[in-house]
Amino acid sequence: MDTIFTLLMVLIMIASILLTIVVMAQNPKGGGLSSTFGGASSTQFGVQRTNDFMEKATWTLGGTIIVLILISVVITGKPSQAAPAQQPVKKEAPAQQSAPASQSTTPVAPTK
Repeated sequence: MDTIFTLLMVLIMIASILLTIVVMAQNPKGGGLSSTFGGASSTQFGVQRTNDFMEKATWTLGGTIIVLILISVVITGKPSQAAPAQQPVKKEAPAQQSAPASQSTTPVAPTK
């Protein structure tokens, strides 16, 4: 089970790095990689499809990360053994208090 968890963590890290690269390659104003292929016309050389690919890759990688995290939680969250049945706790009588040790009758003077 430890190797499965490690494998899932590695896959989550790879997907996270890829998602970061895809998001950083996009331009929030619609440019991004499409601006490097001509800039003026977005229909030349399939540039509009580049934006579609980037958007689909973003959603796919985000969904993949969420699914992998949920799988890792389900796998690691299962108890390996059933919890033992609780046994009733026996209440015992309190211990008998014994009398304190004999006290000396000589008073002790405080030191200055």
